[in-house]
Amino acid sequence: MTDQLIGAIEAGGTKFVAAVARRDGTIVAETRIPTETPATCFPALGTFFRDAAKGHGTIAAFGIASFGPIDIDPASPAYGTFTTTPKPGWSGARFQDVLGQFGVPIVVDTDVNGAALGEWESGAGRGCTTLAYTTIGTGVGCGVLRGGKSLMGFSHYEGGHIGVAHDHAADPYAGFCPFHGDCLEGLAAGPAIKARWGQSLTDLGSPPDKLALIADYVAQLAVNLVLLHMPDRLIFGGGVMKTPGLVEALRAATERRLAGYIQAPQLDPGLVKYIVTPGLGDEAGITGAIALGRRALG
Repeated sequence: MTDQLIGAIEAGGTKFVAAVARRDGTIVAETRIPTETPATCFPALGTFFRDAAKGHGTIAAFGIASFGPIDIDPASPAYGTFTTTPKPGWSGARFQDVLGQFGVPIVVDTDVNGAALGEWESGAGRGCTTLAYTTIGTGVGCGVLRGGKSLMGFSHYEGGHIGVAHDHAADPYAGFCPFHGDCLEGLAAGPAIKARWGQSLTDLGSPPDKLALIADYVAQLAVNLVLLHMPDRLIFGGGVMKTPGLVEALRAATERRLAGYIQAPQLDPGLVKYIVTPGLGDEAGITGAIALGRRALG
């Protein structure tokens, strides 16, 4: 029997990673396509998958882990459609517009939910019943899995846009979020750091005072995740979290803000085992997209 092939997409704000993989996760073809606009990205995406199918065999399903906001409700007529995304040109675009030509099942979830799934299956989230994955990069996104299934309400979670305590005297930066100004994303994402200080935290040399400021903003989300979902582990990924010393500062700020209120074996002293970085590194997203495609196969 010919192995069923999965088309997988990790759709990011800067680039799309597209891959064709076997059911066991082995990638047989992969490419990167600039996100730009649907008018340029989608045709290139279609060409890649058509060419890959000619070379490797029929694609039986697609799994997509995408930036948003995006409709991820399978019962919605707008399933797979970008909604209020600030990414120019993407509102109203729909993955089925380019992938519908293949006539196979398509599963769409958020990029952070996809990364969480990848980590839950084969990374730092293995063994967790409830897992929270947060990315701090160009934006801030957060996903929660329970039993390997992503949680949502009428739409996906938007933890990056929670309000955070903002001391304007200590940090006069107004925030860059076009909707909320100084929400978490507006204060702690990569563009906010660069707008505030002119460089990334790494390029600045990871000064302790600046690390502490960003860590405290992110810790406010971490504490809310603990209080609202009681996850077995928190994973923090994304470009900003690669800054030397930031995850350590985040652990300290989170433990300080929890103030001993939650007593549980998961919360180890110093939170070294509780707050971790991705075990799969930059491969978490595409790994999760392949897993979503595997689920589409049934």
